[in-house]
Amino acid sequence: MMINKIKTTKQNNFWLSLRKPILVLAPMAGITDPAFCTICSKNGADVVYTEMISADGLHYNSKKTHEMLKILKGEKPVVVQLFGKDPEKFARATQIATKQGFSGIDINFGCPAKKVAGHGGGATLMRDLDLCYKIIKTVCNNTNLPVSIKVRKSIKAESCKAKKLDVKSKKDIIESIDLIKKIKDLPVSAIIIHGRTYEQGFSGEIDYNYIKKARKYFNGIIIANGNIYDPEQAKKTLQLTEADGIGIARGVYGKPWIFKQIEDYLETNKYKEKTWNQIKKIALSHAKFVENSGGNYGMIEMRKHLLFYTKNQENAREMRKDLVAIKSFEEIKKALEKY
Repeated sequence: MMINKIKTTKQNNFWLSLRKPILVLAPMAGITDPAFCTICSKNGADVVYTEMISADGLHYNSKKTHEMLKILKGEKPVVVQLFGKDPEKFARATQIATKQGFSGIDINFGCPAKKVAGHGGGATLMRDLDLCYKIIKTVCNNTNLPVSIKVRKSIKAESCKAKKLDVKSKKDIIESIDLIKKIKDLPVSAIIIHGRTYEQGFSGEIDYNYIKKARKYFNGIIIANGNIYDPEQAKKTLQLTEADGIGIARGVYGKPWIFKQIEDYLETNKYKEKTWNQIKKIALSHAKFVENSGGNYGMIEMRKHLLFYTKNQENAREMRKDLVAIKSFEEIKKALEKY
């Protein structure tokens, strides 16, 4: 069922009220759960994104998928990111997500992961720009929230064919700017552009000029993404892309405070590193949010974050032996207090 053209107004388009540069926690599967989004919000992130959530899963009322729509009080504005390839399923998924209290809806056109791209979603959607247009239009028509998209620089037609996917485009290389041009009449509020190609995956330099070039074809918010691991790189990316903000993904592993560091560096050209005692305090705050989220599985997921927090710390090897087996907040607290 498709709702006919629900309009996004200035009043509910949070993107219009944000100061620039906008610091965004980019969506990451298995990482950007509600607890991690909350700890990043409290450490300077202006916008946070959920993990990638299956439009098919919401459409078919998957209990596990619905559980991923949980929002904690401290993580707004939070954008839900949907992935899939069927416009009709996106319609139902968008309606469900809109009712959950999110600030915006995002569509994934950039994921290179096998479980997403290998089935025709993510970055491989760009092989068929007409389909991309239908998906975006469907989402726009089924919500009054601001709609955004996440893309990569490009994908080669041969990469799609290697996955046995039909390629509708006649071009050997399909670029995200081709998609941006295609959707110029749709009310898309923001675009996150990962400056690497599908073939690059998560390695190599990003194309700063390409992100800058996108401004010629899109008047909304542009967020530059890719290869940002410290405040210096964040500043360089903003300068070279002239984007409205930056999206940080892997650079936030074990460093949810990187947003505050970037903010400080942009204002004063200085920033402070965290002491081990400060890191422990943040890790425990993170664990408390996990505990408040409910369920034992969250604590198991917390283990990987604890390994990120302890990276490069003295006695890291000994700490990790304790942390990989934790099952509760009290066990985390006890393990960290030993060091």
